[in-house]
Amino acid sequence: MNFLEVSGVSKKAGKTFELEPLSFDLPRFRKLAIAGETGSGKSTLLKMIAGWISSDTGEIRFEGTRLKKIPDEKLIPGHPGIAYLSQHFELANFLTVEQVLSYANELSEAEAATVYEICRIDHLLERRTDQLSGGEKQRIALARLLVNAPRLLLLDEPFSNLDMIHKNLLKTVLHDVGEQLGITGILVSHDPQDTLSWADELIVLRAGAIVQQGTPQQLFHQPADTYVAGLFGKYNLLPVHTALPGLPPAQETKTHYMIRPVHLKITGDGWPAIVQQVRFFGNYEELDITTGDLQLLVHCDTGTARKGDTIRLSASPNNIWQL
Repeated sequence: MNFLEVSGVSKKAGKTFELEPLSFDLPRFRKLAIAGETGSGKSTLLKMIAGWISSDTGEIRFEGTRLKKIPDEKLIPGHPGIAYLSQHFELANFLTVEQVLSYANELSEAEAATVYEICRIDHLLERRTDQLSGGEKQRIALARLLVNAPRLLLLDEPFSNLDMIHKNLLKTVLHDVGEQLGITGILVSHDPQDTLSWADELIVLRAGAIVQQGTPQQLFHQPADTYVAGLFGKYNLLPVHTALPGLPPAQETKTHYMIRPVHLKITGDGWPAIVQQVRFFGNYEELDITTGDLQLLVHCDTGTARKGDTIRLSASPNNIWQL
């Protein structure tokens, strides 16, 4: 028995499927991220698991128990043991943080204090909710769910509308929630940096259907198609008839080589190329280069090349994927 089992669930919007029938399992203590373009069905799937909307077909089992559907089998949304943090959470105005949390708390004083420390809000308990920043409010909304002692935590675009400081802080908090509290998590996000660094497993949706499922490493290095490749960062696409040394033999059904910009290396004896443009991104620079008729992107250390330079490039066969 898996911790969470999703079997053949679907959702129709009019005559078309908002979510095609899909299935997957999630073992306990694993972290699953769901990625996909806007409108691909990510939030719909998460709301089904949360018990806020019901599927038209199939079933969801949590810890072996089939989740009841709304409104046929129950009237109140949600399921015991499952916590859902929406993009549009609300906190009661003019209450202190401590009051907001105490109304929801089902933990001992020591356990609740641990949650407040993990969420980095223990210094905010005496403040009123109208005196908080957006990032602080979100961590308090998260703590309000955690003091209910959930076993499954669902997060819908938790990093949207956060500045970089609060975003990085929330990433640390979510890591600690999984490690210290032992809570299984599912996260929906459109940003590859959010999902790749957090998840044990990734599911990619397109038009309500699963396109690919696997580890972050698999989906980044070996995407099923250009849609998946583009969700997790920039890439170069070379026709298989490209005459460059070091490219592996083309597989029979494949039409292109895919190489991530970070995997193109500036070496002393590779393909000759001319740098057309250099863009500074802090930790690295992005080069627009031309080699023959090809236009490629290269990521390299800052100061490696300047506009107009002639460089030589190579890529390890292990980092060349065929689509």
